[in-house]
Amino acid sequence: MTIASNLARINERIRVAAEKAGRDPASVRLVAVSKTRPAADIVAAYNAGQTVFGENYIQELVPKLAEVKEAVQWHVIGHLQSNKVKYIAGQVAMIHSVDRISLAQEIDRLWGKLGKSCDVLIQVNVSGETTKSGTTETGAIQLVRECALLPNLRVKGLMTMPPFFDDPEAARPYFAELRRLAEVIAAQQIAGVDMAELSMGMSGDFEAAVQEGATLVRVGTAIFGER
Repeated sequence: MTIASNLARINERIRVAAEKAGRDPASVRLVAVSKTRPAADIVAAYNAGQTVFGENYIQELVPKLAEVKEAVQWHVIGHLQSNKVKYIAGQVAMIHSVDRISLAQEIDRLWGKLGKSCDVLIQVNVSGETTKSGTTETGAIQLVRECALLPNLRVKGLMTMPPFFDDPEAARPYFAELRRLAEVIAAQQIAGVDMAELSMGMSGDFEAAVQEGATLVRVGTAIFGER
């Protein structure tokens, strides 16, 4: 299977899942997770119509920022250390993994120096697993309020990673919980905060995520094959 045919198949599965849930398929964006993948794979996916790419590690992303000349949109989807933010300032479209105010403040400071603002998602650990990054549900509401005060940050929604299950249906309650939390935060009408984006769902469970309201699904293996 080629990257192009894999992309076509995933986009079709997203379309079917969205329509089944009574959603417009255009309201769901595919984030191609390109960690460990060479620039050539990213270019191949771009040539097949994929524009948004997600990277987990800054040390991998930085060389790709230079190598990939195509008009791709980069998203940071992995745990981000505050001291690494300087390497990507102004060069990524969205950071999915803001889980603490110190990180938000550093993003705000560095984007502000460039006269730019950064779209961010608040990462919530809905499962409560100790191995996962993310703030608690209560912490998320507080973090959104604090981020809303930072002038060069735009809170666009929430992100989560449920526990790993062989059965994608088992992840569904976690996706539903993130959507419910987004609705709670949206109802507070915090100035400058938008809950339009829900980043959830990966290769094994993205259809359930789409049916529960995902607007950004992060798919790597099903596009690029096993690492």
